[in-house]
Amino acid sequence: MNENGNTWNTGVAEGKGGLGRGEELNRITERVIGAAMKVHTALGPGLLESAYEACLAYEMTQQGMTVERQKRLPIVYGELKLEEGYRIDLVVENRVIVELKAIEQLREIHEAQLLSYLRLSRKEVGLLINFHVPHLRDGIRRVINTKK
Repeated sequence: MNENGNTWNTGVAEGKGGLGRGEELNRITERVIGAAMKVHTALGPGLLESAYEACLAYEMTQQGMTVERQKRLPIVYGELKLEEGYRIDLVVENRVIVELKAIEQLREIHEAQLLSYLRLSRKEVGLLINFHVPHLRDGIRRVINTKK
């Protein structure tokens, strides 16, 4: 558990046949991180977030992953549904939310934003990736939604 109370491991039950849910989520996040590292190596830090988003989505699609960009995330409050809610940067394999940044430093509010997206979408795992770092490994955070 990190300082914000978010859990860093999946803690999900194994499914029957093939990969368990936790193993599948790990495989997807590993592939996303690998693709992000490839993009970061090619482009380096200093570009706009939208450029990294387009290139990362392209790279993951080239690797055979299903990627949705700027997916609308409505907010439901009681019987009220706000369609103009939020937009998720990337949803990979309909399982993992990827929130991208190109900023000097990640802050707790960025993790809170991703955790809110996970809860609202009822997804388990998200990656927060900041491309504005010399070494991408220093700009990656994995966030787990323990309150589905």
